[in-house]
Amino acid sequence: MIGKQLKYLASLVFLASLALAVGCGKKKTEPPPPPPPPVVTPEPTAEITATPTVVTAGDKVVLAWRTTNATDISIEGIGAVSAEGTQTVNPTASTNYHLVARSTAGSADATARVTVNTPAPVVSTNTDLVDENTFHQNVQDVFFDYDSYDLRGDAQATVSKDASFLNAHSTVKVVVGGYCDERGSTEYNLALGENRANAAKQALVTAGVSPDRLRVVSYGKEKQFCAGHDESCWQQNRRGQFSLDK
Repeated sequence: MIGKQLKYLASLVFLASLALAVGCGKKKTEPPPPPPPPVVTPEPTAEITATPTVVTAGDKVVLAWRTTNATDISIEGIGAVSAEGTQTVNPTASTNYHLVARSTAGSADATARVTVNTPAPVVSTNTDLVDENTFHQNVQDVFFDYDSYDLRGDAQATVSKDASFLNAHSTVKVVVGGYCDERGSTEYNLALGENRANAAKQALVTAGVSPDRLRVVSYGKEKQFCAGHDESCWQQNRRGQFSLDK
Protein backbone atom coordinates (compact mmCIF):
# COMPACT_ATOMS: atom_id res chain seq x y z
CA MET A 1 0.00 0.00 0.00
CA ILE A 2 2.76 2.37 0.95
CA GLY A 3 4.57 1.45 -2.23
CA LYS A 4 1.57 2.39 -4.34
CA GLN A 5 1.27 5.72 -2.60
CA LEU A 6 4.93 6.47 -3.21
CA LYS A 7 4.52 5.61 -6.88
CA TYR A 8 1.44 7.87 -7.09
CA LEU A 9 3.33 10.76 -5.46
CA ALA A 10 6.26 10.21 -7.79
CA SER A 11 3.91 10.42 -10.79
CA LEU A 12 2.45 13.68 -9.54
CA VAL A 13 5.92 15.16 -9.07
CA PHE A 14 6.91 14.04 -12.57
CA LEU A 15 3.79 15.57 -14.15
CA ALA A 16 4.28 18.85 -12.26
CA SER A 17 7.92 18.99 -13.39
CA LEU A 18 6.90 18.29 -16.97
CA ALA A 19 4.23 21.05 -16.92
CA LEU A 20 6.73 23.49 -15.50
CA ALA A 21 9.26 22.60 -18.17
CA VAL A 22 6.68 23.04 -20.95
CA GLY A 23 5.52 26.39 -19.51
CA CYS A 24 9.07 27.71 -19.33
CA GLY A 25 9.62 26.81 -22.96
CA LYS A 26 6.92 29.20 -24.31
CA LYS A 27 8.13 32.31 -26.13
CA LYS A 28 7.39 35.68 -24.59
CA THR A 29 5.21 38.05 -26.65
CA GLU A 30 7.33 40.93 -28.05
CA PRO A 31 5.95 44.47 -27.48
CA PRO A 32 4.78 46.34 -30.66
CA PRO A 33 7.37 48.61 -32.32
CA PRO A 34 7.15 52.31 -31.46
CA PRO A 35 5.18 54.48 -33.96
CA PRO A 36 7.25 56.31 -36.60
CA PRO A 37 8.04 59.94 -35.85
CA PRO A 38 5.53 62.41 -37.36
CA VAL A 39 6.41 63.90 -40.77
CA VAL A 40 7.19 67.60 -40.32
CA THR A 41 6.31 69.71 -43.37
CA PRO A 42 8.82 72.56 -43.75
CA GLU A 43 7.43 76.08 -43.74
CA PRO A 44 7.59 78.18 -46.94
CA THR A 45 10.35 80.67 -47.66
CA ALA A 46 10.14 83.73 -49.93
CA GLU A 47 12.51 86.30 -51.37
CA ILE A 48 12.09 88.99 -54.06
CA THR A 49 14.35 91.64 -55.57
CA ALA A 50 13.84 94.56 -57.96
CA THR A 51 16.51 95.82 -60.38
CA PRO A 52 16.92 98.77 -60.40
CA THR A 53 15.22 100.04 -57.26
CA VAL A 54 15.13 103.72 -58.29
CA VAL A 55 13.74 104.70 -61.72
CA THR A 56 11.92 107.40 -63.64
CA ALA A 57 8.22 106.86 -64.31
CA GLY A 58 7.70 104.25 -67.04
CA ASP A 59 11.23 102.83 -66.95
CA LYS A 60 11.72 99.06 -66.92
CA VAL A 61 12.25 97.19 -63.66
CA VAL A 62 13.05 93.47 -63.46
CA LEU A 63 11.47 91.60 -60.56
CA ALA A 64 13.11 88.29 -59.56
CA TRP A 65 11.71 86.00 -56.89
CA ARG A 66 12.24 82.57 -55.39
CA THR A 67 10.15 80.51 -52.96
CA THR A 68 10.36 77.04 -51.44
CA ASN A 69 7.81 74.64 -49.92
CA ALA A 70 4.84 76.74 -51.09
CA THR A 71 1.68 75.74 -52.94
CA ASP A 72 0.07 79.18 -53.32
CA ILE A 73 2.32 82.03 -54.50
CA SER A 74 1.32 85.53 -55.55
CA ILE A 75 2.66 89.06 -55.95
CA GLU A 76 0.28 91.89 -55.09
CA GLY A 77 -0.62 93.84 -58.21
CA ILE A 78 0.55 90.99 -60.49
CA GLY A 79 -1.35 87.94 -59.28
CA ALA A 80 -0.45 84.26 -59.05
CA VAL A 81 3.12 83.38 -60.06
CA SER A 82 5.32 80.29 -60.24
CA ALA A 83 7.63 79.19 -57.42
CA GLU A 84 10.45 81.22 -58.94
CA GLY A 85 10.87 83.50 -61.92
CA THR A 86 11.34 86.99 -63.29
CA GLN A 87 9.02 89.63 -64.75
CA THR A 88 9.53 93.08 -66.22
CA VAL A 89 7.28 95.86 -64.92
CA ASN A 90 6.99 99.57 -65.74
CA PRO A 91 5.90 101.36 -62.55
CA THR A 92 4.63 104.91 -62.92
CA ALA A 93 4.61 105.53 -59.15
CA SER A 94 6.64 104.25 -56.21
CA THR A 95 5.48 100.69 -55.56
CA ASN A 96 5.95 97.90 -53.01
CA TYR A 97 5.96 94.52 -54.77
CA HIS A 98 4.78 92.17 -52.01
CA LEU A 99 5.44 88.45 -52.51
CA VAL A 100 3.38 85.98 -50.43
CA ALA A 101 4.04 82.21 -50.34
CA ARG A 102 1.58 79.91 -48.54
CA SER A 103 1.21 76.22 -47.75
CA THR A 104 -0.53 74.07 -45.15
CA ALA A 105 2.54 74.53 -42.92
CA GLY A 106 2.30 78.34 -42.84
CA SER A 107 3.20 81.37 -44.93
CA ALA A 108 6.14 83.63 -45.75
CA ASP A 109 6.38 86.99 -47.46
CA ALA A 110 8.94 89.42 -48.81
CA THR A 111 8.79 92.90 -50.33
CA ALA A 112 10.83 94.74 -52.95
CA ARG A 113 10.29 98.51 -53.13
CA VAL A 114 10.79 100.51 -56.31
CA THR A 115 11.05 104.27 -55.94
CA VAL A 116 9.84 106.24 -58.97
CA ASN A 117 11.25 109.72 -59.36
CA THR A 118 8.96 112.30 -60.94
CA PRO A 119 10.71 113.70 -64.02
CA ALA A 120 11.31 117.39 -64.11
CA PRO A 121 8.63 119.14 -66.17
CA VAL A 122 9.53 120.29 -69.65
CA VAL A 123 9.92 124.05 -69.46
CA SER A 124 8.59 126.10 -72.33
CA THR A 125 8.87 129.87 -72.62
CA ASN A 126 5.88 130.02 -74.96
CA THR A 127 3.23 127.37 -74.43
CA ASP A 128 1.15 128.51 -77.41
CA LEU A 129 3.69 127.86 -80.15
CA VAL A 130 3.55 124.08 -80.60
CA ASP A 131 3.41 122.91 -84.20
CA GLU A 132 2.38 119.50 -85.50
CA ASN A 133 5.93 118.24 -85.82
CA THR A 134 6.91 119.24 -82.28
CA PHE A 135 3.67 117.83 -80.91
CA HIS A 136 4.10 114.39 -82.50
CA GLN A 137 7.76 114.21 -81.51
CA ASN A 138 6.76 114.57 -77.86
CA VAL A 139 3.27 113.06 -77.71
CA GLN A 140 3.25 109.45 -78.88
CA ASP A 141 0.28 107.22 -79.67
CA VAL A 142 -0.59 104.20 -77.52
CA PHE A 143 -1.45 100.71 -78.77
CA PHE A 144 -3.86 98.03 -77.58
CA ASP A 145 -4.16 94.26 -77.65
CA TYR A 146 -6.81 92.56 -79.78
CA ASP A 147 -10.38 93.16 -78.60
CA SER A 148 -9.14 95.09 -75.53
CA TYR A 149 -9.13 98.67 -74.30
CA ASP A 150 -6.92 98.06 -71.25
CA LEU A 151 -3.70 100.08 -71.31
CA ARG A 152 -0.65 97.80 -71.47
CA GLY A 153 2.56 98.43 -69.55
CA ASP A 154 4.27 100.02 -72.56
CA ALA A 155 1.25 102.30 -73.08
CA GLN A 156 1.39 103.46 -69.45
CA ALA A 157 5.03 104.45 -69.93
CA THR A 158 4.17 106.32 -73.15
CA VAL A 159 1.27 108.19 -71.51
CA SER A 160 3.53 109.26 -68.64
CA LYS A 161 5.92 110.94 -71.08
CA ASP A 162 3.05 112.42 -73.13
CA ALA A 163 1.55 113.96 -69.98
CA SER A 164 4.88 115.48 -68.99
CA PHE A 165 5.00 117.41 -72.27
CA LEU A 166 1.33 118.41 -72.17
CA ASN A 167 1.58 119.63 -68.58
CA ALA A 168 4.41 121.90 -69.67
CA HIS A 169 2.27 123.27 -72.53
CA SER A 170 -0.92 124.02 -70.67
CA THR A 171 -2.77 125.73 -73.55
CA VAL A 172 -2.43 122.82 -75.97
CA LYS A 173 -5.67 120.92 -76.53
CA VAL A 174 -5.75 117.36 -77.79
CA VAL A 175 -8.05 115.12 -79.79
CA VAL A 176 -7.86 111.53 -78.51
CA GLY A 177 -8.89 109.20 -81.35
CA GLY A 178 -9.83 105.56 -80.82
CA TYR A 179 -9.00 103.16 -83.67
CA CYS A 180 -9.54 99.43 -84.35
CA ASP A 181 -8.33 96.88 -86.85
CA GLU A 182 -10.56 95.68 -89.70
CA ARG A 183 -12.05 92.67 -87.93
CA GLY A 184 -15.55 92.85 -86.43
CA SER A 185 -18.62 94.86 -87.30
CA THR A 186 -18.66 98.63 -87.77
CA GLU A 187 -20.92 99.16 -84.76
CA TYR A 188 -18.80 96.97 -82.48
CA ASN A 189 -15.58 98.71 -83.48
CA LEU A 190 -17.06 102.19 -83.00
CA ALA A 191 -17.85 101.22 -79.39
CA LEU A 192 -14.44 99.62 -78.91
CA GLY A 193 -12.71 102.67 -80.40
CA GLU A 194 -14.56 104.95 -77.99
CA ASN A 195 -13.51 102.78 -75.04
CA ARG A 196 -9.90 102.91 -76.19
CA ALA A 197 -9.98 106.69 -76.59
CA ASN A 198 -11.56 107.09 -73.15
CA ALA A 199 -8.94 104.80 -71.59
CA ALA A 200 -6.14 106.90 -73.11
CA LYS A 201 -7.84 110.11 -71.99
CA GLN A 202 -8.28 108.85 -68.44
CA ALA A 203 -4.61 107.87 -68.27
CA LEU A 204 -3.62 111.43 -69.24
CA VAL A 205 -6.04 112.86 -66.66
CA THR A 206 -4.58 110.59 -63.99
CA ALA A 207 -1.13 111.91 -64.96
CA GLY A 208 -2.28 115.51 -64.36
CA VAL A 209 -3.65 116.73 -67.70
CA SER A 210 -6.87 118.70 -67.31
CA PRO A 211 -9.83 116.80 -68.82
CA ASP A 212 -11.23 119.97 -70.44
CA ARG A 213 -8.19 119.95 -72.76
CA LEU A 214 -9.03 116.49 -74.12
CA ARG A 215 -11.69 115.63 -76.72
CA VAL A 216 -12.56 112.01 -77.49
CA VAL A 217 -13.48 110.70 -80.96
CA SER A 218 -14.02 107.11 -82.08
CA TYR A 219 -13.08 106.22 -85.67
CA GLY A 220 -13.66 102.46 -85.22
CA LYS A 221 -12.21 100.61 -88.19
CA GLU A 222 -12.96 103.34 -90.74
CA LYS A 223 -9.48 104.89 -90.80
CA GLN A 224 -6.74 102.30 -91.14
CA PHE A 225 -3.08 103.23 -90.68
CA CYS A 226 -1.96 100.01 -92.39
CA ALA A 227 -3.87 98.30 -95.22
CA GLY A 228 -2.42 94.80 -94.78
CA HIS A 229 -4.35 91.82 -93.45
CA ASP A 230 -1.94 90.38 -90.91
CA GLU A 231 -1.11 90.93 -87.24
CA SER A 232 1.69 93.43 -87.90
CA CYS A 233 -0.81 95.73 -89.65
CA TRP A 234 -3.66 95.03 -87.26
CA GLN A 235 -1.45 96.05 -84.33
CA GLN A 236 -0.75 99.43 -85.96
CA ASN A 237 -4.48 99.99 -86.36
CA ARG A 238 -5.36 99.19 -82.72
CA ARG A 239 -4.39 102.51 -81.19
CA GLY A 240 -5.26 105.61 -79.28
CA GLN A 241 -3.96 108.54 -81.33
CA PHE A 242 -3.21 112.00 -79.93
CA SER A 243 -3.58 114.99 -82.29
CA LEU A 244 -3.56 118.75 -81.88
CA ASP A 245 -7.10 120.07 -81.45
CA LYS A 246 -7.09 123.24 -83.52
